[in-house]
Formats: sequence, structure tokens, C-alpha cells
Amino acid sequence: MAEAHAAVAFSFTVTPDGVDVNLNHEALHAVWESGVISWKKRIGKLKNNFHNGVFPASPLSLLFFVTIVLAIKTAGWDASMGVINVLHLHVPVVNSYSYSVGQYLSTLLFALFLWLVTIMTIRYFLKLLLTYHGWMYEMHGTLSLRTKLWLGLIRIFGGRKPMLNSYQASLPKLPVPSLHDTMQRYLESVESLMEEERYNRMKKLAKEFEDGLGRKLQRYLILKSWWATNYVSDWWEQYVYLRGRAPIMINSNYYGIDALLVKPTDQQASRAANLISIMLKYRREVDREELNPIVLNKTVPLCSAQYERQFNTTRIPGIETDTLVHFKDSSHIAVLHKGRYFKVYIRHKRRLLEPIEIEAMLQRILDDEAEPVEGEAHLAALTAVERVPWAKARKDFFSKGKNKASLDAIEKAAFVVSLDTENIDYDPNDPTALDSYGHSMLHGSGCNRWFDKSFTLVVFPNGRVGFNAEHSWADAPIMAHMWEYSITDEVYMLGYRDDGRCQGTMVYQPPNPIRLEWDFPKPCLDLIETCRIQAQLLCEDVDLHIMMHSAYGKGFIKTCKVSPDAYIQLALQLAYYRSAGKFCLTYESSMTRLFREGRTETVRSCTKDTCAFVKAMEAKADNQELIKLMKKAAGTHQNLYRDAMTGAGIDRHLFCLYVVSKYVGQDSPFLAEVLSEPWRLSTSQTPHQQTDKLDLNKYPDRICGGGGFGPVADDGYGVSYIIAGEDTIFFHISCKNSCPTTGAHKFGRLIEKSFADMKAIFNNASSRDRTLSTSL
Repeated sequence: MAEAHAAVAFSFTVTPDGVDVNLNHEALHAVWESGVISWKKRIGKLKNNFHNGVFPASPLSLLFFVTIVLAIKTAGWDASMGVINVLHLHVPVVNSYSYSVGQYLSTLLFALFLWLVTIMTIRYFLKLLLTYHGWMYEMHGTLSLRTKLWLGLIRIFGGRKPMLNSYQASLPKLPVPSLHDTMQRYLESVESLMEEERYNRMKKLAKEFEDGLGRKLQRYLILKSWWATNYVSDWWEQYVYLRGRAPIMINSNYYGIDALLVKPTDQQASRAANLISIMLKYRREVDREELNPIVLNKTVPLCSAQYERQFNTTRIPGIETDTLVHFKDSSHIAVLHKGRYFKVYIRHKRRLLEPIEIEAMLQRILDDEAEPVEGEAHLAALTAVERVPWAKARKDFFSKGKNKASLDAIEKAAFVVSLDTENIDYDPNDPTALDSYGHSMLHGSGCNRWFDKSFTLVVFPNGRVGFNAEHSWADAPIMAHMWEYSITDEVYMLGYRDDGRCQGTMVYQPPNPIRLEWDFPKPCLDLIETCRIQAQLLCEDVDLHIMMHSAYGKGFIKTCKVSPDAYIQLALQLAYYRSAGKFCLTYESSMTRLFREGRTETVRSCTKDTCAFVKAMEAKADNQELIKLMKKAAGTHQNLYRDAMTGAGIDRHLFCLYVVSKYVGQDSPFLAEVLSEPWRLSTSQTPHQQTDKLDLNKYPDRICGGGGFGPVADDGYGVSYIIAGEDTIFFHISCKNSCPTTGAHKFGRLIEKSFADMKAIFNNASSRDRTLSTSL
């Protein structure tokens, strides 16, 4: 193949006449181009680091300081109070110059010193301002004087035109909650879930822990919080994700689906090419830090650390623990089609390929009729099952030769693209069509997604798209941000021709896709087949239902003066109680990105007030009483969510205390029992409209269907939801077929009934008020 020949920069042979050297100018040129791109990135990185290092001040402010200080000095005033003279006398090199030159250089040094001190002061003051979270607990539109003053100071000292990582150094550290507060909050969270005898036992264990071992563990944790950037995130990534030996398919990876109400093209290669192009543009913006950081209420920045590993990242299996490997750059993507793997270059002549050029390469893959070699079609099953067999296989069968070269091509790719062969689509007349969509995104066949890669873009023959993402490198909002950016810009920035093909004209003939080569020995083939069977069994055990609830959405909920998220959580609790006849420990994911390197915290959304509302609903209490109980439960939920976001959550603190207990070799009965409690209802809200690109008022049909994940407990549910516009909420419900007491469709129907019953409360109360008003 031409590509293989061009991979060798030069060759030589020894003859009687001497050494004959043959240079391959094309390959040498490619080496040169690669070096140029690398150096450009380094220079850009240095420039960004300098910009972020002085933020919230501007680099031009140095010129302002130098000009002012020089002007004052020239006018005969010494604003330094003698410091300039001291610098002139004692700084090496400067004191060797004449008086006038030495004074000039000393003045410049003083101006630089004054500038640096001012910057450090402003950054420290901004960090202090960002530790204030009282604004989150105040009613919308009724801000206190303290919060108004805080807002004014933030706008003064918050800087202008920030880059992606400009706020990182100004973000506060995640605080360690007090041990007593965590114990109290924990007991409050389980009081309504435990029988009196067990609850009293837990109170006793909590008291013993707080008065004994807990104090010692807390001291270690506080020490870590002083030393580390974030006292939770490294342990969370290591012990919750990377040390897990269970399959990451279904159990850890999550998925996202398309904007369902529109489909810009039905051409597979064209849709894939436009999305790949936009994602590479997004990667460039992340690398150059041109992507705008997310700022809440246009005031409070969120941590941007998780964006760094979105591309060029792979999870490498290990015997005891996996490793996340991030490559600084990648000039290719890996494409999977009909069980065959291809390396597709994305740069040519020092530029990213245009969509129409990528489209041509992908079309060549689609038109290629070659069959996969034995074992190749099911190779990805190795990434779908338990980690230890995959780690051993990687060492035994992929450490040398063509297998290593081909595996490197996948693992070092920017991301993986799977060009599927079976159509998936949204059909409003066939609710099961969305279920098939979810199954395909969550696990596919178990062999057509590279689950170790940071994400796999999936494109179906009819133009529908979705993704499957590995979880350890970042949380779902980061992928949701890129996904929203991509499916918006592919239409409004790139667009398609009338025939559905990519816009533009081909300037250069793009390089051919390179078919990856494999040579699997018999033991490897046997292992791949074993993994394929195991992956298939895991897939068959998943019961998944995607429900589009369009009876009403946040538009109506806001008229009830209740938080939409709290309202949905109450509906989920009501549905679960009707399903199981009892309450359960409920997990709702919340972010802690108000702090540097923050990831997530748990909101224990099944509270005493929630239970009171659900029981009153089942007892058919008076509508006014139900509304009162609902608003009280919603208020409690909102406060728990605020606590979680502001570092006062329970579960990450308990988790870290448990990790410390293992390090010091002292087991705690209290922590062991707390961390073994199952989350039978695991929930998460997918964020929407993180960018200013998606205007749902102007384009209401662009609502995204969101995404979901697998069940956390064998006898529980995983429920993800996205509030898509004013009148639509998507629910992604998962559980296990092997559990006789759960059912995704059954739970979906109960959610719909809960929504209908909760709306009826307000409708009936309004009708009663109107009747009373008329009679009066």
C-alpha cells in the first residue's frame, strides 16, 4: 500500500560501491509538518499560560503599570519610597550600569514587582469572593444587600474575556465538611428509610464513629485538603472508576442520542463527516482555550479541568487498576465498520481536512466490501467485559507486531467512529423505536463500540447519530456540552446540500483510509469469542425504555412555583413507591464544579418531607394540603442540592473517610455499612442549553433527547432525564431483565401517572378557587 511505503522516511543498502541512501521526501515533509504543528501548539500553550497566569488582569496592564511608574519617576517623585534605589544598588547586572540607565532598569523592575503583587492580590480577593455561596439560597428576584454587593465586586474583579482555563487559579478549594454535620445529615437522610430498631443502631454507630475513629480520619482528610487541589477527585477517579474490575459497558459508560424531531440529512458518510469536522473544531478550541468557560448567571465560573481529556484519551486495562492515558495530540481517528477497523487521517498539509474531504474517505470505507479477518468483528468485546481478562490479553497478544501497531492506532486516535449497518430512528407511532435507540447507544451488540475510548461517535445508515462515553475521564455535562455544540453547528455553521451531501468543494485528494491489520493466535480467538458471549449476555439482561413525556413540561411546573428538578424527583419517588410499596435510598447526581477540579456529589433526594408528600398523595389528602406538602418537600430538595453544590454534601466526605480508614488499616463498622447500602434508584438530570448556540425559542425542534446509563443496583432503576424545552421531558429508564420486581416500561407508565396526578392537584385546587370566587 502507498501509505505503508510512505511511512518510511528513508532506507539504505550497503553495496560494494558504498552506502546507497534513498530519501522519501513525502515522509520527511510529513515529519516536518508534524514538528511545525507541535511547536505551534507549544507556543500557543505558553501564550495561554501567561494570559491565564495574570488573569483577571490583562497582559496589557503591565504596560500601564510601567508607564505610570516611569512617568512618576521622570517627574522627580519616588513612588517606591526608596525601593528603586535599593534595587539599583543591590541587583546584579543593574548595579553595573551608569546611574541613569540603572535607575531606568530599577524602575522597570519595581513596576514589574508592583504589577505582580497587584495581580496576586486581585486573584486572592476573587478567590475569597467565589467562596461566598449565599446567593444560591436566596429567592430568585429577592437578593439581599450582601449578595448585591458581592455581585458588584465579582463584576469588578472577575476579569474580561476569559479563556477556558482563566478562572482555574481563582476557584476555591472544596472544603471538608465538619464531621458532626456529616453525621447529622446522614442520619436525617436515612431516618424515613429505616425501621426504628435499625435506625437507633445506626445512630449508635454514628456516635461511636464521631467520637472515636472519625476524628482521626478527619484530621488526615483536612491535611489532604490543605495539600491537594481537591481532596475528593483523585480518589474518586481511582477507586470508583479505575479500580473497578467489573465490565464498564452498561455499568459505567453512558450514552447520548440525537435531536429527535429533526434529521438534517439521511446520508451516513455526510452526517459523520460534518460531525467529525465540528468535533475537531471543538477540540481545537479546547486546546487553544478559545471555548468560553461556563459561567452561572453570567457571574460565577465553573471549573473547566475536565475538558482537557475529552479527546486523545483511552482507558488502558490493568490487573489491579486501569490507567487513563491522554495523548497531547492525535492526527487521526479510528473508524469501525462491518467489524473492520480503519485509521483515518484528519490533517493534510498542516490543516484539518474539510468535511467534504472526510466524507470522501468515509465513503470509501462504506464502499469497501472486504471481510474482517477472523476475530476482528468481535474484537471490541474485550473492552466490554471484566477488566482482568482484557488486561492479560493486551499483554499477551497485543504487545508486539501488527496487533500492537493496530491497537495503538485505536488507542491514540482522537476518538472512535462507528459506522453502523442497521437503521435506528425516532417514530412517534412506535414507542419501542426509542428503546432500540437507547440499547444501541448504551451497549450496541457488545462488539461494535470501543468502550475504553473517551467516546465513540455512532452514525447509522439513515443519518441518525449518538455517542457512547467512558466515564472516568469526566462527567456527563462535559460530553453534553460538546454534543450540544456539535449537533447545532453541523447545521447552522456547515449545513448540507439539497442532496444531503456536505457543502464545499474538494481542494486536495485526501489520503486513503488505512485498514488496520491483525493476526490473532488461537488462544486470542478463543478469548474474543468467550468475551463476545459474555457481552451478549450482559446486553440481553438490560431492560431500557426511553420515554418522551410531552403532556407538559417545565412551562407548567414553573407556574406551580416549584423547582422543575424537585418536581421531577417527587414524581420519581411517587412512582417508585407505587411500584415497590416502600421508599428507597435515592441517588441524584449534582456537580461540585464551583470548586477547583470538582466533579460530583450525591443529593439524597428521598427525604422525610418527600415521604410525607408521597404518603399524603396515596391517602388522597386535600389538594391544598398536598400542594403545601409538595412545596415543603421541593424546598427541602432544593436546599440539599445547594448543599451538595457548595461542598456540604454527605457522600463524598464519607467516601474519603472510608479511603483514609483503609490507608491507616482501621476498619469502621459505621462506614462499612454506610458504603454498602444499595442505591436502588439512581437518577441524574442531563443539562441542556449549556451554550448560547442553541436557541429553543427560535428553533423548538432542536430539542435533544438527552442520554442515559445502566442500572446501579441489580434490583433497582437508573433514571436519567432532560428537561427539553417548555413542554417536553425525556426519561431514560434502565433496569435488569433478570430482576422479577422491576420493569422499565412499567416504571415509565408509573412516572406518567405520577405526572398526571401531580398536575391534577393544581388543576383541582384552581378549579376549587374559581368555584369559591364565583359563589362569593
